[in-house]
Amino acid sequence: MLADLPLLSLCVWVPIIGGLWVIFAGSRVPAYAVRNDALFISMLSFGLTLLLWRDFDNGVAAMQFTEKLNWIAPFDIFYHIGIDGIALPLILLTSFTTVLIVLAAWEVITDRINQYMGAFLILEGLMIGVFSALDAVLFYVFWEAMLIPMFLIIGIWGGPRRVYATIKFFLYTFLGSVFMLVALLYLYQQTNGSFAISDMHAVLLSLPQQKWIFVAFLLAFAVKVPMWPVHTWLPDAHVEAPTGGSVVLAAVMLKMGGYGFVRFSLPIAPDAAASLNGLMIGLSLIAIVYIGFVALAQEDMKKLIAYSSISHMGFVTLGFFVCFQIFAKTGNWTDAAMGIEGGMVQMISHGFISAALFLCVGVMYDRVHSRQIGDYGGVVNTMPKFAAFMMLFAMANAGLPGTSGFVGEFLVILSAFKASFWFAFFAATTLILGAAYTLWMYKRVIFGEITNAAVKSLEDISTREHTILLALAIPVLILGVWPAPLLDMMHATIAQLVEQLANSKLP
Repeated sequence: MLADLPLLSLCVWVPIIGGLWVIFAGSRVPAYAVRNDALFISMLSFGLTLLLWRDFDNGVAAMQFTEKLNWIAPFDIFYHIGIDGIALPLILLTSFTTVLIVLAAWEVITDRINQYMGAFLILEGLMIGVFSALDAVLFYVFWEAMLIPMFLIIGIWGGPRRVYATIKFFLYTFLGSVFMLVALLYLYQQTNGSFAISDMHAVLLSLPQQKWIFVAFLLAFAVKVPMWPVHTWLPDAHVEAPTGGSVVLAAVMLKMGGYGFVRFSLPIAPDAAASLNGLMIGLSLIAIVYIGFVALAQEDMKKLIAYSSISHMGFVTLGFFVCFQIFAKTGNWTDAAMGIEGGMVQMISHGFISAALFLCVGVMYDRVHSRQIGDYGGVVNTMPKFAAFMMLFAMANAGLPGTSGFVGEFLVILSAFKASFWFAFFAATTLILGAAYTLWMYKRVIFGEITNAAVKSLEDISTREHTILLALAIPVLILGVWPAPLLDMMHATIAQLVEQLANSKLP
């Protein structure tokens, strides 16, 4: 019975249709019914993605659960979706995170609750669509459409400067995407009229053509990661966004830039990626080191975690592009694959850790209504359970062995060392800087004497908050001690990608 269902389409459209139902029907029912409906739909969506995982074949590199229907027939544009070992973990992360966002808003959001919940459900479906699309036009539609609910989430439920932050977020991401559209239209001509992403992978382009295509994709994906110097929209968006908005931004939306690199930039323009890998490595190391120092200077907890996200995402792009340096030095593409796998593990790990840290800030903000580090101190005296959870996530953010934060960083640093000692040296500074800014924040917020009357009257986390933080602590610890299931899921797909890079030939 289940085998006959379009399972991947259900993963995409159940949250979108459910979100529309919550928005329009929710205005006529009590708030508790809206919350229950949103939770049911998000859990149903998560259950559907778990079925994808159950039936996914780790040993197959080809796309699975593929569906293809005519969409815009005159131009050979199809509703064509499918997943591989790179897309599946990101889809699981998306559906899992949405359940937690709904729970986190349970008592906090009281204004337009149906629209808030509906926006996140629609956003979930659109993000899953991005990771599933095998047609370039379909990918672009999902990519742009997801800006709308995120724009509304920040603009309606955000902080005092939400309009500024929303417009900045929209302009940066939309303008970057315009260059991607130009590249896709050019590739459509080169493939003799096909928008299939697999056909774009197979097209032969000269080095100058590849460089133009690579730069066009870079302008779109670098903004989304975000890479230095197009990162300035992120701290503003995080600070002004509600807690759920910050969680989905850090946990999922930043990963779309990394996904774009491995789905488009590397396989379509491999020679340009090899030619420009020095630039990409340089930008990645700047993000890791420089932005780490910027994080040290922050007094706002959300801004500190936002800059931390930029620094940690630098590991993702470093892992993706250091592979060319490894091959140039060793002639072995198997060693080069480690960097890409490390970058993917870092994306998933960062999704859990950053979501947890933003939720921790949300827990305190809901009680004290301040994000300033200086307004806290001695929280452990009144919230010992919360302090224990936040300690775990702070340590994971600093890359403590035994947590997921260590695995991806270790693989990328090891790969960087195979390419150059200095790449590894600068990348490894994040272990010092990450510990410095994360533990500095934790010490000032959690330990010390209580100096604020609001902190003195705090109550420890509720059962709902305990459930949310525990749900994030479990994967952080499991991936830290047993990353094999994640690595096995993506290994065949990454091996195929590396084979494409190894066999790339200029026409």
